[in-house]
Parts: sequence; C-alpha cells; structure tokens
Amino acid sequence: MLAEDDPDIRLVSRLALKRAGYRVTAAENGVELLAEVAQDPPDVILLDYMMPEMDGAEVCRRLKADPATRHIPVIFLSAKSQGFQIEEAKQLGAIGYIRKPYDALTLGAQVKAILEEQP
Repeated sequence: MLAEDDPDIRLVSRLALKRAGYRVTAAENGVELLAEVAQDPPDVILLDYMMPEMDGAEVCRRLKADPATRHIPVIFLSAKSQGFQIEEAKQLGAIGYIRKPYDALTLGAQVKAILEEQP
C-alpha cells in the first residue's frame, strides 16, 4: 500500500513498485489509507510523511495503536530527511525511511532491502 499526495510521485512510485513485482494499492492521503487498510490489510505500507488531512506520523500512530494493524511494516517516504524525522519515524514504529527524491528504478529494491533487515 502506498500513501502519497503528489499524483506524479504516486504514479511513478506505483509503476516502479509494480515493475519490481509488488501488487500496489495507492491512497492520496492518510484518511484514505486508513480506510483502505481496514478493508484489505497490506503486507507493507509506504507512507509519505507530509500529506493533507492527516500526516504520515498520525497515520503511523493509529496503525501501531490498533491490534489489527500494528504488525504491518511501515516505511516512510519523505523529502524531510533531517535526523529528527528519521528518529521520529523509528519511535512511531516504522521499520525504515526512504528519502525523496528517490530513484524509481531502485525503489522496489530499497523496499525489499528494508523488509529483509527485519527479524
């Protein structure tokens, strides 16, 4: 599952992930993502940090507070890559952080590498 408010980034990321073999559902914002996750829980969530209506931090808090979704790995995507965002992502329960702009050709490999690092 991918949550990204920028339509161009969402399209390119979705295509890149599909090309890497992932089945991708995309949401425009955090509210939409939470509704989608309730209907069809994904194996992993790629979550933009800055989105309208509900930011990625709040989405992650809600996912990790819910026993039905706390097990789903969350990887943040963000242009904000200062240390405190990365540290906050970890404190929220995210397993990884991919900085924007990222290379769409390697996005699938980056996701796979982060998932493989998990016990």
